[in-house]
Amino acid sequence: MPDGASQVLDVRDLNTVFRTRNGEVHAVNHVSFSLKKGELLGVVGESGSGKSVTMMSLIGLLPSPPAEVRQGQVLFDGRDLLQTDADTLRDIRGARIGFVFQDPMTSLNPVFTVGFQLREPLKRHMGMSKRAANKRAVELLELVGIPDAAQRLKDYPHQFSGGMRQRVMIAIALACDPEVLIADEPTTALDVTIQAQILELVKELRQKLGMAIIWITHDLGVIAGIADRVLVMYGGQVVEQAPVREVFKNPQHPYTKALLETIPHVRGERAERLQVIEGQPPMLGDAPTACPFRTRCPQAFERCARENPARATISPGHDVACFLAGSESADA
Repeated sequence: MPDGASQVLDVRDLNTVFRTRNGEVHAVNHVSFSLKKGELLGVVGESGSGKSVTMMSLIGLLPSPPAEVRQGQVLFDGRDLLQTDADTLRDIRGARIGFVFQDPMTSLNPVFTVGFQLREPLKRHMGMSKRAANKRAVELLELVGIPDAAQRLKDYPHQFSGGMRQRVMIAIALACDPEVLIADEPTTALDVTIQAQILELVKELRQKLGMAIIWITHDLGVIAGIADRVLVMYGGQVVEQAPVREVFKNPQHPYTKALLETIPHVRGERAERLQVIEGQPPMLGDAPTACPFRTRCPQAFERCARENPARATISPGHDVACFLAGSESADA
C-alpha cells in the first residue's frame, strides 16, 4: 500500500441495534475506522464480536426490522451511505463495493447457472449487452482461476466444489471493478489447502486491480499473511487498531494478547498446549457502560467496571481502548 494513500471509506461512530422480543441487542457500539485506497484491512475477533454485523451495516445488508443502524456516518466518495436512498445504495453495492459472503454453499442461487449470476450485475450496473456480459463473465472466471471458463458458465452451483464456488462468489463481487471488496470469512468453510489457494488468489487480485479490501476473520494467522492493518473487535466495539506488524510485535489490549496466545505453536518436536480465553463473551442487551472484556481479563481493576475506556492513540496508527495501554500499571 503506498504511503499517504487517500481514504476510500470513513466510518464514524457506528451503532447498530437489533430489536427482539426480549429487548434490544446492542450489536455494534461506537465503531470508527477508515480504509485507504489499495489497503487490506483485517477485522478479527471471536464469534459474536460484531465483525460481520458492522460490515453489513455499512452497506444496508441487514434486514430492517429487526436491525436498526441508530447512529453514525459511513462516508464513501463524499456520500454518507446511511443517508442514501435504497436504489442508489443498491447500485453502489453492485458496482462500487463488492461483498463476498461466508458460505458459498448458500450464497449462490441454486436454480440459476453461474453464467446468469455473473452476467446480471454486468447488465444492470454496467449496461452491457448479453454478448458483452458473457465475454466479461468468461474473463472473470479465468481471473479467479476456474479452468474451461466458457463451458463452466452453463453449469449450476451444485456442479462446482466448495472452493470453486467461493471463486465464483469472488468473481461476482469483482464483476464491476469495485473500489472496495468486503470479504466475510470467505475461507472458513473450506479445507486448509483450498484456503491457501483463495488467500493467494486475493493477494494476486489485489496486486492486479489495486482495490481496497476488508477481510473479516477469526484467524490471526490469516491476517498475518495478507493484511496491512488490523481492527480487533470485542463486544461490538473496536478495542485495538494498529499496523499488522505492530499488533504481533506490541499488542496492547489484553484481548489482543489473549487472541495471540491462542495461536497454535510447535517448538522442537512437540506441540505446545493450546491456550484458551476463559469465560464467555458479554451479553449485549444494554449499551456498554464498562469495559466489555473486564470479566475475562486477568488485569481488570475497579475502574474497568465503572467506565468503558475510549480508544486512545499510543503511537502513530496504533490506538487501544484500555486503561492500561502503554503502561505497566494504572491507578484505580
